[in-house]
Amino acid sequence: MAFVDEARIRVEAGDGGNGCVSFRREKFIPRGGPNGGDGGDGGSVILVADESISTLIDFRFQRRFRAERGQDGMGRDRTGRSGEDLYVRVPLGTRVVDQLSGEELGDLVNSGQELLVARGGKHGLGNTRFKSSTNRAPRQSTPGTPGEHRDLALELMLLADVGLLGLPNAGKSSLINQVSNAHPKVADYAFTTVSPILGVVRVDSERSFVIADIPGLIDGAAAGAGLGTRFLKHLERTRLLVHVVDMAPLDENIDLVAKVRGTVRELEKYGHGLASKERWLALNKIDMLSDREYEERREALLTALDWKSPFFGISALAGRGTAELMAAIMRRLEELRAIDARQATEQHEKEGPWDPLQS
Repeated sequence: MAFVDEARIRVEAGDGGNGCVSFRREKFIPRGGPNGGDGGDGGSVILVADESISTLIDFRFQRRFRAERGQDGMGRDRTGRSGEDLYVRVPLGTRVVDQLSGEELGDLVNSGQELLVARGGKHGLGNTRFKSSTNRAPRQSTPGTPGEHRDLALELMLLADVGLLGLPNAGKSSLINQVSNAHPKVADYAFTTVSPILGVVRVDSERSFVIADIPGLIDGAAAGAGLGTRFLKHLERTRLLVHVVDMAPLDENIDLVAKVRGTVRELEKYGHGLASKERWLALNKIDMLSDREYEERREALLTALDWKSPFFGISALAGRGTAELMAAIMRRLEELRAIDARQATEQHEKEGPWDPLQS
C-alpha cells in the first residue's frame, strides 16, 4: 500500500433543528395554549486517533464528512432528536490544520485521543418557550443555528524516537534493515527509499525504540528539491537524529565535509528546531576501506566539522558496529526519558496539588 501522509478534507457539522409553533387542540379544552417543542442539536464532527490505521490513503476516496442534522421540534412539547456525532478515524501522529486560517487545531498522538473539528448547531426554541402572562398564545419560535463547516489539512507525522537522515545511498535503508523489523528495498541507485519507513529496534526483551528511515536529502530539499521536502516534517517528533555518512563514495573526489554540511543546511532552512536536535554521526561503509583509510577520513571529517557529539563507525550492510550503535542510542533515550520524568515531577511539585476552588 502506498504511503500517504497528506490529505485535504471538508467537515460539516449538522445544523440545529428548528423550534416548532404548535397549539394544544383537544376536545373540551378551550384555549389549550402553545405546545411547540424545541429542535434537536446538530451532530458534531470529531477526529479520533486509531492505532490500527497507518496512512491517510482512505481520504483520497472520501473527502467530505457530514454529521447528522438535528430534528425539528414537534407539537405536544416533543423535542426533536439530536443529530448523531460523526467520528472520523485518523492515524496516530496526525496534525490537523484549518486551511482557511492556517491555525493548527490539534495533534493526535495518543490512541483514542479525540479532537472536535466542527461543532454542531444549537437547537431552535419552540413557541412553548415564549409563553408568558402577557403573551398566552405566542406564535414565535427560533430556527436552529448552522453547524460549523471547515476545510482541513491533515498531515501525518511519524511517531519515532530516532530519525535517520543523510544523502541518497548513504546506507540508511541498509541500516534500518539490519537493526529493526523493517525491511525496505535496498538498491544502488538514488532514492531507493521513496516513503518514510518505521522499524522497531529491540535491544533486549524489555527495551526497544522506534526508528524512522527518511528519504534522502539533497541540496535544496527544504525548498522542494528531490523527495526530502515533504518528509522533513517526520523528523520533528524524534528525540535523536542519526546522520548516516557514506565514507566510501564511488567518486573519491567527493567532499564529505561539504556533503555533511549541506544536509545540516537543509535542516536549518526547514526550521522547526530540526537543526538544534541532538545529532550523532554513523560513519558507514567502513568495510570498504582499509583501517588506515578509514582513520584518515574519519579524523579529517571530525576535525573539519569540529565534532563534539558521539560518532560510530559502522557497516550497515555487514552489520559491523550496528549493535553497539543501537545500544548507545537506547541508553541515551533512557537518559532523555528520565530527564523528562524528573522535569514533569518538579513542575507538578512547583504548581502544587490541584484545587478545584481555584479553577
